[in-house]
Amino acid sequence: MPRPTRCRRIEQLPVFRSFSPDDVNDAESIRMTVDEYETLRLMDGESLTQEACAAKMNIARTTVTAIYDSARKKVADALVNGKRLLIIGGRYEYDPVDIGQEITEKGNKTMRIAVTYENGEVFQHFGRTSQFKLYDIENGKIISEQVVGSNGAGHGALAGVLQAIKADALICGGIGMGARMALEDAGIRLIPGIQGSADDAAKAFAEGTLEFNPDAECDHHGEGHECGHHEDGHECGHHHGEDGCCH
Repeated sequence: MPRPTRCRRIEQLPVFRSFSPDDVNDAESIRMTVDEYETLRLMDGESLTQEACAAKMNIARTTVTAIYDSARKKVADALVNGKRLLIIGGRYEYDPVDIGQEITEKGNKTMRIAVTYENGEVFQHFGRTSQFKLYDIENGKIISEQVVGSNGAGHGALAGVLQAIKADALICGGIGMGARMALEDAGIRLIPGIQGSADDAAKAFAEGTLEFNPDAECDHHGEGHECGHHEDGHECGHHHGEDGCCH
């Protein structure tokens, strides 16, 4: 019987998910998985050895070698042959995030909503938020509230922070495509395009009356407006594929 495939541990998800040549129309697409991206980030971006990369990803060095070789061939194919590179899917789980704060225990029947937060308002740029306000909801009513810091995390790591605080959904203003995919990968429902009072938004959500724009994007420079298709991708512990691991 073959050994089960081990999920590859990811520190942060890619913010930019699609790269296309400007001078080629209808370019053929090739897919790089998130775990392949992670090996490039660690070994080429952070100059780690294969052994160090394997330790961070919680896999064998020989597995890192295979993943890294596959990733580099795909990058070369995209650059040499003018193909569109998409970063989607794969078998991975999030690296546990230590947010360094005490979080209220969440009940089994509780829905936890996180809101990007600043001075009582819904902060409008997801990737730059320094705080989340958490609202625990049961039976259509808010039963507790708490403000927590984002621990200085950037775009790709914020999904891990939300996972660590056990958020089921996020209310925010604008948000880029890469961050959307990161939240989808984390199994966190997204409610974007919200402005005004964070308390009012959370109360309306609890009561089922909150109206939102599912297509709202962040217009802040550098937020990342990349486009791309996406396959079902969820961290281990939420949704699993046929191989028993995350995709």
